[in-house]
Amino acid sequence: MKKQNEIAVFGGGCFWCGEAVFKRLRGVENVTSGYAGGTAKNPTYEQVCSGTTGYAEVIKVEYDPSVISYEQLLSVFFSTHDPTQVNRQGPDVGGQYRSSLFYTTKEQEHITQLFIRQLEEEGVYKGAIVTEIKPLTNFYEAEVYHREYYDRNRDAPYCQMVIDPKIQKLQQKYAHLLK
Repeated sequence: MKKQNEIAVFGGGCFWCGEAVFKRLRGVENVTSGYAGGTAKNPTYEQVCSGTTGYAEVIKVEYDPSVISYEQLLSVFFSTHDPTQVNRQGPDVGGQYRSSLFYTTKEQEHITQLFIRQLEEEGVYKGAIVTEIKPLTNFYEAEVYHREYYDRNRDAPYCQMVIDPKIQKLQQKYAHLLK
């Protein structure tokens, strides 16, 4: 009997980057860019960028755990953004770009804590991991113009300078997980 799909929610900076990376993974059925972790109802991109809503740009990943594990998703997440930067990812600055993970089950919370502890024990990063780990209490989809951004705008400078290197890293390090 096939196990039911599960949901993972990751904030690793700009959701354009996360969507571009995770949609290429085998076992990932859907990736939706959006906002999580704030308080306002139905926030807009402009409101989130204002820094007053408490939301992070995130991706909601629907995946088949019989094809790709939560641990494998965590591995991709932590290696395709810098979890040591506070309220930023490279050129993107602000609380909406914070490294964050919104778990949907207690099991995800436990696995995430163990995973981070292992990264720290192995000294994978020079700085401390500052990834915010919270339960998912709300998720709002991003506006339509944000969806499939990378695939529609590959010639844009941001895509070439920021997203392309993440895709290249994904192809080199995780070829076995790609569709």
